[in-house]
Amino acid sequence: MINRHEFAQEIKLREHVRRAIKIVKNRRDARRTKKLLDEVALRDVVRNILTEGQSAVADSARHDSTGINALEDLLKNSNILSVIRKGYKSLTTRTKNDPPTGQTVQRKSYADHILVAIEKSLAPEESRKKAGVDSELDSLEEDITIDIDRPEDDPDFIDVEEEEVVEEPDEREEFGIAGADKTGRNMAYTDFQDIEKVILTSFDDLDDPEDSSMFEEYLIKNLALYFDKYEAELADEVEEPAAAADAELDADVASDESDLEGDLEAGTGDDLELGLEDEGSANIELQEVIKLLDIDDIIKNLL
Repeated sequence: MINRHEFAQEIKLREHVRRAIKIVKNRRDARRTKKLLDEVALRDVVRNILTEGQSAVADSARHDSTGINALEDLLKNSNILSVIRKGYKSLTTRTKNDPPTGQTVQRKSYADHILVAIEKSLAPEESRKKAGVDSELDSLEEDITIDIDRPEDDPDFIDVEEEEVVEEPDEREEFGIAGADKTGRNMAYTDFQDIEKVILTSFDDLDDPEDSSMFEEYLIKNLALYFDKYEAELADEVEEPAAAADAELDADVASDESDLEGDLEAGTGDDLELGLEDEGSANIELQEVIKLLDIDDIIKNLL
């Protein structure tokens, strides 16, 4: 017959076993939940891959405008977006004239210069197409000059005048917009040299005026939207989701795990402390009680 002291030991043991089982169940549920979430994530990845594959197949339908098709090919298969994305995002200096957050004057200058430069670059090409005149031949004819009987060509002419030094104009100044930030202007000028040729090549393939107009209009609109996208990605502060801010560990689980970890640090196996007044003697007596108990039966009943 188990006396009162042995009965108290059994109750304490049951409490610890129940606590341990609860922690194990919580961890098992957490692993099961994680597995389900991983499966959902995997399904999303597979679904996206299939969707991209279907999009590639459906690409043959294209748009109802050759100009828009040409623009889409340009943005997809050239370095335009990567160049302007890198250039725009590299302008991170925030001066005293800038707002605390949002677009800086440098980035605004960069975006404005790129958009205006594209518009200026396409304008003469569009005019040439409308007029049906080859602008390159015109420019060559204008550059050809024939000088006859110049004094400088006479072998007896003695030239004692110093040649006048003509300073070459700064191309960046001609490229710039009055009043705009010069750092943004300079970066835009450099990057535009890398993308101008590929833009003009795609544009020159379009002979129909409507296609050319659609190409230019939507190129500028799309790049403006991409600049907005890049600015959003550069947001100075990212707010913590409300759900994450309100999330708290379950009080019972936290208490149970904390208690169990404390117990395990104090002792293991048969030396597990039960919090009795006389811990030393209680542990010795507990070993005797355990011999009389069917642990498997206790766990089965608790479950």
